[in-house]
Amino acid sequence: MVNTIEDHALHRQSRFNLIDSPWIPVVNRGLVSLQQIFSDPTLPTLGGNAIQQIALIKFFLAIAQSAYTPQNDQDWTDYCLDELGQNCLKYLAHWREHFYLYGEKPFLQVPAIRCAALQDFGAVQPEISTGNTTILTQIQQQKPLSDADKALLLLVLMGFALGGKKTDNTVVLTPDYRGKTKDNGKGTTGKTGSSLGFMGMLHSYYVGSSILETIYLNLLTHEDIQHLKIFNEGVGVAPWEHMPAGEDDDIARKLKDSLMGRLIPLGRFCLLTENGLHYSEGIQHYSHKVEKIADPTVALNLSGKDGKVLWVNPEKRPWRELTALLSFIEQTTFNCIQLSLPARRVKTKCSMFGIWSGGLRVSSNAGEQYVSGLDDFVVSTTFLYKECFQQTWFEQWQKAMGQLDRYASTVYKCVNQFYSEQKLDGAGQAGMATNQFWQLCELQVQNLILACQQVTDDQTCNMEPLNQLYRTFVNYAYQIYDQNTMTQTSRQMEIWAKYRPHFTKISSEGG
Repeated sequence: MVNTIEDHALHRQSRFNLIDSPWIPVVNRGLVSLQQIFSDPTLPTLGGNAIQQIALIKFFLAIAQSAYTPQNDQDWTDYCLDELGQNCLKYLAHWREHFYLYGEKPFLQVPAIRCAALQDFGAVQPEISTGNTTILTQIQQQKPLSDADKALLLLVLMGFALGGKKTDNTVVLTPDYRGKTKDNGKGTTGKTGSSLGFMGMLHSYYVGSSILETIYLNLLTHEDIQHLKIFNEGVGVAPWEHMPAGEDDDIARKLKDSLMGRLIPLGRFCLLTENGLHYSEGIQHYSHKVEKIADPTVALNLSGKDGKVLWVNPEKRPWRELTALLSFIEQTTFNCIQLSLPARRVKTKCSMFGIWSGGLRVSSNAGEQYVSGLDDFVVSTTFLYKECFQQTWFEQWQKAMGQLDRYASTVYKCVNQFYSEQKLDGAGQAGMATNQFWQLCELQVQNLILACQQVTDDQTCNMEPLNQLYRTFVNYAYQIYDQNTMTQTSRQMEIWAKYRPHFTKISSEGG
């Protein structure tokens, strides 16, 4: 009887193929298969948390770039959605045997790593509380994972694994490789995933009207890749076609030097079991700080000695980072390759498009990464028009964000002074008030984008929508100040009046 149960479990496992088994979360559709992703142009947007969405988009792009990479802009323009879908389906059919989650060639897994210690699935999921960590909500509790859950977790771990001691780095597959071994011969602490970084990198990409169009808009061409001069191996070979045998063999080194290595980094070597996974550090990629190389979806500043990136900040929604993300319009500091290179193509193909930004903020202590305190997932989609790529719009947007920053600073200063005058610590309340102000402003983001678009260099220029929005933002400042102060006594009333915000000029030129 036991053997029958085990045989049934093995048969079920061996039949889970990512191509036709449902495992990908889609909004309002539940779980879908890879085949549906590339055959159904009506699938709207991905579900799941921020790092799951990023990992999935990069996975889809890896498939699409492997199936066919356009040569240049014209080739991309001639490449239609239906052709993209058909090419990807043919590619998946050709490599079908490599997309089984279990078996002799398990998807994105390294059977030789079975010597590594076995970890619970919850130990490698950032949202799950382990050890002595207090459980605050039900989502933090470990639960049994389905094969669909395991497939998605495996994909996330390739680039977003937390750094720390949960990796068994005593197992080294490449002879004489020293990247996982201390001088005393013991295994090192696992390094953070190349897509995550020290505090959690902010990722961004274009969003279309469907998942299939989103993949299309984010495709890079061969000319794009040559222009970057950071991928000596070009597009590269998808790891499921030829998995490396070790951390630093020829296949691993070629993956590091290719676009494919940034889409599917293989930062962890894993082998799934029924109740956990064997888990060790995989390929170590170049860093944004030293080698100045990051994922195309990450905004990177190369102007200083060390490379810098935009980090996820749960208290600063991604729409407030649009100035940095779109700074390629003005050729200034930060550059997000995934936004800058396709920009000229996107604006010719779409009158309206979205920019998705998100990630996971993490903390660290003594090499151990974890999610704690104010750390959280951040997801935001902002919809823009092709006119937003013009210099005039970008200049107005910069001015608008500068104005909002001044309003927010005024709110903080006034609330803080209200409490300081009464010999009270007002920093905490002032910080809370500022966050409330930004939350109200977020309700007007799309209107602000449109208003900036109506400010032009010719006779069609219309400043009134922008000026009206500034008046709205000022009213928000008054509203937040009133909500975070008190007027119950004559003394409080006097201080309230003394420090209430005062804006002398409410217009697009100043405040």
